[in-house]
Amino acid sequence: MGTITIDGRKVEFTDEKNLLTVIRKAGIDIPTLCYHSELSTFGACRLCTVEDDRGRTFASCSEEPRDGMVIYTNTGKLKKYRKLIIELLLASHCRDCTTCVKSGDCNLQTLAHRFGVTSVRYSNYREQKPLDFSSPSIVRDPNKCILCGNCVRVCNELQGVGALDFAFRGSEAMVMPAFDKEIAATDCVNCGQCQIFCPTGAISIRHNREAVWEALADPDVRVVAQVAPAVRVAVGSAFGLPKGKSVMGKIVNVLHRIGFDEVYDTTFSADMTIMEESAEFLNRLKTGEKLPLLTSCCPAWVKFVGDQFPEYKEHVSTCRSPQGMMSAVTKEWFRDPANNPEGKKTVMVSFMPCTAKKMEAKRSNSFTHGEQDTDYVITTTELIDMIRMTGIEFAELEPESSDIPFGFGSGGGVIFGVTGGVTEAVIRRLVPGHDKETLEAIAECGVRDGGFIREFSIPYEGIDLNICVVSGLANARTVMEQVKSGEKHYHLIEVMACRRGCIMGGGQPRLAGDRTKAARMEGIYRADNVAVIKKSDENPMIMSLYEGFLKGKEHELLHNHEFCSS
Repeated sequence: MGTITIDGRKVEFTDEKNLLTVIRKAGIDIPTLCYHSELSTFGACRLCTVEDDRGRTFASCSEEPRDGMVIYTNTGKLKKYRKLIIELLLASHCRDCTTCVKSGDCNLQTLAHRFGVTSVRYSNYREQKPLDFSSPSIVRDPNKCILCGNCVRVCNELQGVGALDFAFRGSEAMVMPAFDKEIAATDCVNCGQCQIFCPTGAISIRHNREAVWEALADPDVRVVAQVAPAVRVAVGSAFGLPKGKSVMGKIVNVLHRIGFDEVYDTTFSADMTIMEESAEFLNRLKTGEKLPLLTSCCPAWVKFVGDQFPEYKEHVSTCRSPQGMMSAVTKEWFRDPANNPEGKKTVMVSFMPCTAKKMEAKRSNSFTHGEQDTDYVITTTELIDMIRMTGIEFAELEPESSDIPFGFGSGGGVIFGVTGGVTEAVIRRLVPGHDKETLEAIAECGVRDGGFIREFSIPYEGIDLNICVVSGLANARTVMEQVKSGEKHYHLIEVMACRRGCIMGGGQPRLAGDRTKAARMEGIYRADNVAVIKKSDENPMIMSLYEGFLKGKEHELLHNHEFCSS
């Protein structure tokens, strides 16, 4: 603990890891492009440079706080430095800002406005590079890269994949996959975290909006939407509503107004996932084969297993993801002439917090009767853009209920949006009773603990079930290496590729700080708290489906018939 004088004001610090953190906690928004609290310090952009009482300048992100320091954050010298840095970055940057997909959401653009950069004195002599459209999830534009290294570090440090790195030196330096491959030819898992951390348009979401607009305009097409749990707690803040507030009812209303014929809730198919996955788990527990069971809801994780731990492919649950189940069941429902007397073609549009879902939709095991189950995946960010395009006042909309028969899910389906949600829903399914005390005991068993690797045991029919809940693929690698070596023994492992789960997926709105992360998580659990049904097996719509329409079709529609990671 100590005291630092910042701009003439004494500020106390304790265990902050760098001077930048101390300055920001003092209420000063010092600019950065390459710094992120969850990544290692890189110190490339130098925008966070400060000045001490001796006139020495240094990057605050890489400076440890020391008692007695005297720091200035906004001197004339520093203003000139920052403006010059931004100008130099823009000099080697593609300048199609008005049409850039991240215009209005670009950190570099924001800082240029903030520091009054209205012209660039230097010419851009860098060779224009082709865009990389090989991925179904992201688009790479090397001409907009500012070499901040955020994508490299997040891919290496948080995800443990290493699909991107620096190449060449000096003015020729670039970020690219090894040997200048297309990103689709690497071990990229399509998680989209690189575009979340990218401060410019160098990496962006691959959009499917125009195709959806075309489908909505076709009178011979029935366009059906499904909305994932994590989407409902991330849309509202874009329209002035409180962070983390569940706005599912408003989303249903706006999608109806846009032109969707049916709007379903993916919590319904999450309930189906729990029914199938818990049955599969109990069967493996009985036989002792293919344990630990690895969850299959996250497509980025499934691809990671296939690429990095192929010997564990058969341990991955055969259950389709909630997206896959909903799309397969919905299309089968409308293949029945009784449910589709007009004979319209059904187009499934999935609204997801995840860019990897775009990849999942195109996998060979995401087809039924030769037809692609999910036609288009629209991320939360794309949904927000679609709503803005219509001009509809989202915040003023009255909530509407999802359509029947696939619009009613349990609280167990809602919590799929956060890390540990799948496991908690499975435990609810296995444990008899649904009283408040039972549900609270499940929530407190360790499944909601705050770490990125959560280990706990629960008793079940005379044995202790060892469970591990993981978020972030680098953490998943650690766990799988421990399992592979025999150091750890689990019955069930849940993995979400993105830290904190789907609420922080690669398709969610960017620039989410700690308060936003906490608010989204609280929003998910709040939605669970007010849900009438808490357990998947107590959802009457689910049980009715199993007793009727689904009978004899469970394996065909709800399970993958082969392992496929991409």
